[in-house]
Amino acid sequence: MKTFSAKPAEVNKKWVLIDATGLVVGRLASLVSMRLRGKHLPTYTPHVDCGDNVIVINAAKVVLTGRKRDNKVYYNHTGFIGGIKERTAKSILEGRFPERVVEKAVERMIPRGPLGRRQFGNLRVYPGTEHPHEAQQPEVVNVAVMNRKNTRVA
Repeated sequence: MKTFSAKPAEVNKKWVLIDATGLVVGRLASLVSMRLRGKHLPTYTPHVDCGDNVIVINAAKVVLTGRKRDNKVYYNHTGFIGGIKERTAKSILEGRFPERVVEKAVERMIPRGPLGRRQFGNLRVYPGTEHPHEAQQPEVVNVAVMNRKNTRVA
């Protein structure tokens, strides 16, 4: 029995649609990152991009458990001396780009490097219900029914 190793030409990428309304951010991010990497497939190969293209809608309606909405802090640095900036999750979710909370959570669950960057490029996150990917006929995945802990009331 030989070990199976997928080749990039043999990979069939699907499109998956996930509605994030009422879902817990960390649980959603772990499922999305697993789909992006292709670890849900029996043909998973670590050095090949064999994951799906994932569309996440209603990212502005995600839920953070506990007091993370007020206490979780995201840092970024401007590049200048003393230029560290911090924003809470609440200010980001109520701000102009609320989908960045989901993007950051998924980005930090994907390995760093050229393959991880290519896999992260297969993620599309939208704050509302509209998305321009109807032509790809995405398959709807209901994350809320997978586990009762995946959803919370805001």
